Amino acid sequence: MEMIDSTTTNQQYGSYPSPYLVAATDRYYNVASDYVEKQRKKLKKSSKPASRKNLRILITTYWDYPAVGGLQNYITTLKNELEKLGHHVDIVAPNQFPKNSKELKKKLVKETKQFYTNRYGCYNKKIVKENARLSRYEMILRTMDLENYDIFHAQDRFTANVIGRLNKEYNKPLLFTPHGFMTQRKLSLNLIERGSLEEAFYLSLDQIAIECSDRVIALCEAFRPSLKKIGARDHQITTVYTGIDNHFEPKSKTKNNKKVITCISRLRPRKGHKYLFDALASIESELDDVEVWIVGDGEMREELVKQVQELKLNNVTFLGERKDIPTLLSLSDIFVLPTTSDTLPISIIEAMFAEKPILTTNIGGIPEIIANHHTGLLVESGDSKQLAESLSLLLSDATLREALAQNARTFAEKNLCSVTMAEKIVGIYQSIRLRRESR
Repeated sequence: MEMIDSTTTNQQYGSYPSPYLVAATDRYYNVASDYVEKQRKKLKKSSKPASRKNLRILITTYWDYPAVGGLQNYITTLKNELEKLGHHVDIVAPNQFPKNSKELKKKLVKETKQFYTNRYGCYNKKIVKENARLSRYEMILRTMDLENYDIFHAQDRFTANVIGRLNKEYNKPLLFTPHGFMTQRKLSLNLIERGSLEEAFYLSLDQIAIECSDRVIALCEAFRPSLKKIGARDHQITTVYTGIDNHFEPKSKTKNNKKVITCISRLRPRKGHKYLFDALASIESELDDVEVWIVGDGEMREELVKQVQELKLNNVTFLGERKDIPTLLSLSDIFVLPTTSDTLPISIIEAMFAEKPILTTNIGGIPEIIANHHTGLLVESGDSKQLAESLSLLLSDATLREALAQNARTFAEKNLCSVTMAEKIVGIYQSIRLRRESR
């Protein structure tokens, strides 16, 4: 990406919060002003985009890339498949910014604190930090020449807001893929207090991300109601299921004749491992020929290890982070994910391609790909009794395991391949461009 002169960036655009975010906090503090109108600029619209088959695409993320995580895996897969189709893809992430941008961040924090203090007589530390990050991201992007891109594709509400502001100048197709349920989910989990300043601030971020996007690509239909609540229209939302590269080939079992139950997930509270262990304890008499592999790491490890020890589950092994997931799945007999809060976990899709019977919960977008007693078994989240009953059924019924596994792989091959995902997204890119060119 070509860099342009940035010597006057701070002076020209300012480091204060974006006008619509000030409007949100103004409403919270009951401050009347014309700040938004004063800051709104009529920027020059670029000419109609040049028509070309191979697109130049800018993917933006608010989180470090490359890094470990589902979002980063999604971005890598999308980039790789788009490039296989002949398109050019660049990715912008905070850890790619110049080293001296950390000093800019400190300056922005100081100035934003002062702005809020002058305006309201106080400031919220979390919102100051978020505003500083947003301002820094925008200022760095303003040093880049983005004119030659055909498509902007934001992978979160934060960069959708930043690109949305810049796009008043570039006038490019902007797409937004949310990877979580955003403010509404945090409210439902009591991570944000209702009626708080944080709710007003983050809800404004959500709404503007929708407002400035030509299209919202939802990872599953479960997103649709939440997106509509914050202003998205049905025709603005297109669901494209996450696709992965199918390199999962079922392999024969080793000489070990024990049945293997595998759970692949970060060790976090919402992944529900404690319910799995309670379920295993309740069917302990059925586990003489069973091994349980817990793959992944996280902040819950110490607590979960303690629970396993207290329940005397000697057949449970914590394998930690692993890079040989296809091999581990090929050696497994059952895949289980007892998650209590998720959208569309990649680990389930991997297990489908690996042709394994799947036991998981009916939350988020999971029921859209796991049909109960067809491509897997579904239970209520947080219900150890149901989990135990379903595990017992799978362990005792080889015919059911085989049927569920085959159905899961068939569905995955048809709907969840990375090339299918990329082709659908390119179709969306092209349709937006054609509509703009026809105006």
